[in-house]
This record gives sequence, structure tokens and C-alpha cells, in this order.
Amino acid sequence: MTMATTTIRIDIDTLPEHLDRSRLNSVAAGIEVALKEAGVRAECSDLFSHIKIDLPTAQLAAASAVLVELQLI
Repeated sequence: MTMATTTIRIDIDTLPEHLDRSRLNSVAAGIEVALKEAGVRAECSDLFSHIKIDLPTAQLAAASAVLVELQLI
């Protein structure tokens, strides 16, 4: 059985000011840790223009709650 996945993309220009945009790898790693602490199995990476978050679609609501807490959405 194949698990449905969702990709969330967050534009780098919309990141809160307190995040260091010059260290996007660290930002992505911090987001991934926060999601995993909330029980969300996600993989985060930094790309040229956005942070990419891949996760199981079934965990989209939980991931969204974490991203709201982090002021990312």
C-alpha cells in the first residue's frame, strides 16, 4: 500500500525576521525537529527560493498546527 504524501513549500521571503535567512539549512533542520517533536514524520530541506517540507498527508493537520506555532503560516 502506498502512503499519500504532501509537500509544503514556504517562500524564503515570507520567513519571520527572527530566522536567519543566511542559514537556511539550519532553519530547515529546526523546522524538521519541531515537527518530529510533535510526532510528524517530515523531511525538510532548503531550496533556492523556499523551504520544502515533505510529510504523510495524514499528518497535514498536525504539521499545520506546528507551522502556525512557529509563525511560518
